[in-house]
Amino acid sequence: MLPAIVIEKLPRLVRAIRLIPDRATLDEAAILAEELAGITAMVAEKFTNDRTAEGIQRAQLLTIGGVSLGLEHMAGEEDDGAALDLLIDEGAEYVFQAGFRLIRELAALPEDSLVGEYDNDPVYSQRRLKELFVDLCTADPGETWSGYERYQGQLQQRQKVQEIVRAARWLRRHHWEGPINDPDLNAEGVIALAIIFAAEGDGRIVARAGQKDFERFVAAVRKTKPDFEEGWALLMEHIPAPHQPVMAERINTYRKSCTVLQKIGTRASIKQLWTDLENYAGSEIEADYP
Repeated sequence: MLPAIVIEKLPRLVRAIRLIPDRATLDEAAILAEELAGITAMVAEKFTNDRTAEGIQRAQLLTIGGVSLGLEHMAGEEDDGAALDLLIDEGAEYVFQAGFRLIRELAALPEDSLVGEYDNDPVYSQRRLKELFVDLCTADPGETWSGYERYQGQLQQRQKVQEIVRAARWLRRHHWEGPINDPDLNAEGVIALAIIFAAEGDGRIVARAGQKDFERFVAAVRKTKPDFEEGWALLMEHIPAPHQPVMAERINTYRKSCTVLQKIGTRASIKQLWTDLENYAGSEIEADYP
């Protein structure tokens, strides 16, 4: 078996600098070197231990990655000449700030659908920003770097999570008993409750429920035997367009596999159904009874 072909992809800054002899003057090269040194000193002060050789070295790797991230985003993914022109025309600091802004915006997006009060804590937010910066922008000048591809993957993933969180927050604001303002949010749990309870077809938006609510729901469904599809269609009529794709996707999933709805027409006990509901809604349900 032939060995796999490994394509070297050095950090974009390194690839651009290699073109300096043919595309830049000595003055332009000197200015670029001075700017990169200044960025490294700033990174060392803010993100590493700037009093040690190790700290300066780490800062250099972060500078390479941060500038490379900005170049990948601003200059296109293939044209290294355009990347060098951007560095010369706009300056390395401008490009670095563009890359760091990508990291800051990424860090502001939710990582998962479980949102807690601590997510808005400034200390936690700063630590999360630093961890992302170090993870994505540490770039050895002599080794392949995939920071931009990993950034794109995380951005896509977090944007999907953000859509889920936003849909859940809308459901909370329109809960039938009034808005729910709890800072802790299990977004998937909120959506699960809304979809499961919508199967009754009474038009109410349920974003949180207790055991009494659930017992009433089970009794009503077993008595009236509603068409779940009609209930979901009624729910979707109330959902704003930006949140409809998330809700439609979850409805399709629960239509096929929700054990609560599959068992509700059987002789399954309330205890069994409540246990299943806990698997879907988690902390968004409340135990009313001792």
